[in-house]
Amino acid sequence: MHNTAIQTDSCVRCIQNLVENSKLKTHVKKILIALVIFPMFSFGQVCGAQELHDSKLVTAFWSASTEADIESSKRQLIALAPDIETLYKWLNAGPAFAQDVALGQQESARIDIDGTRYPFVYLIPETYDATRSYPVEFMLHGGVSRPEWEPGGEWWRRGYDSLKKEDRIVVVPAAWNAAFWWSENQADNLPSILRELKQTYNIDDNRVTLSGVSDGGTGAYFFAFKQSTEWAAFLPYIGHPGVLRNPQSGPGYKLFFENLMSRPLYIVNGENDPLYPVSSVEPFINILEEANVDHVFRAIEDGGHNTNWLPDEQPMIELFKLHNPRDPFPTELRWVTDRSDRYNRNLWMRIEELAVEGQPGIMTVNRQGNSFNVTAESVDAFTLLLSPEQVDFSEEIQVVVNGRPMFIGKVEQDMNTLLDWVVRDRDKSLLYTAALSLRVNP
Repeated sequence: MHNTAIQTDSCVRCIQNLVENSKLKTHVKKILIALVIFPMFSFGQVCGAQELHDSKLVTAFWSASTEADIESSKRQLIALAPDIETLYKWLNAGPAFAQDVALGQQESARIDIDGTRYPFVYLIPETYDATRSYPVEFMLHGGVSRPEWEPGGEWWRRGYDSLKKEDRIVVVPAAWNAAFWWSENQADNLPSILRELKQTYNIDDNRVTLSGVSDGGTGAYFFAFKQSTEWAAFLPYIGHPGVLRNPQSGPGYKLFFENLMSRPLYIVNGENDPLYPVSSVEPFINILEEANVDHVFRAIEDGGHNTNWLPDEQPMIELFKLHNPRDPFPTELRWVTDRSDRYNRNLWMRIEELAVEGQPGIMTVNRQGNSFNVTAESVDAFTLLLSPEQVDFSEEIQVVVNGRPMFIGKVEQDMNTLLDWVVRDRDKSLLYTAALSLRVNP
């Protein structure tokens, strides 16, 4: 009797939710008439069918790739969801991933809007189980000054067998002389590949790491300095961050060490490396120490410009990854950028306008419950992306900027905001139901 009562109560709520949707009223009346005639177990059948329908809609939305399909799926979800809390719950549960997907070593290519082809190899466990989520490791190769690659995966010259693991998905993208790892096109490409894979495979959003060897290691530094939101940790091997500041090898980026405080690094260099010996990176490591940046630095005795040390180092690397998942909602965030069109976001904080474009602006946010304390220097406007995981939307939210109260009031959650950010991120851990945009000097 007790289990029946629970089931009945749950299904009554399900029917009530259906009734609230005006577009389904006629359908619901027919269901209610049927429930009078048939035994009580029909409640469970009705609710089960409704939950299956909801799941199918979320799955269709998650896998939609064209603008038309995305907009159509959005409209259907908004029409069906009785409230923002329900829609959030559906998206937080995520889609129903298919089991019948490509496994083992696969090769694909992402085609950019300008027609550029970005090939990548991805390794899916042969024992892949769609009901569990998998960590992902991106591995960036070296030698980026070569011509554009033909299909075949030759950009990873060590062979793929050593990268294949049953407990994770490994992605090996390609770079070449028109698409260095630290160029804008790759800053767009790597997150796009990740989002594409998330539409098909069940990925642990908070365990996506970025590793790289030689030029690939320098690429890992680039994302740590400039675009860290997607990643849990960075592992640059035998690379050098100084390359990013050199106008001969790239745009001559300004590097802001405050940004490295967002994610941990595992850095490896060889003592006798002819390109980037330990002695050449020690000044950088000293800055990390002084700034209390979370990092591990391994100086390989007699090591050259190779990864012969990797088998011995692998157990420590795996422990590092295990102990450093991404925290999607830290209570403190800091970011520095000299651009407002890109490289301007750290998780739920985004710098929208700078006092002077091209000159660095720095922003720090501390959150306690519904209260945000913002320090902004040379920043004119910013956005706080808000989630039920952070704040209580039934209460007022307070934002203090540079010691002055800037906003006090309730913030309305919005279904379109939630769905738009899902499309941007494809990240079940970063679900935002409101975006609070403020000017520093209104």
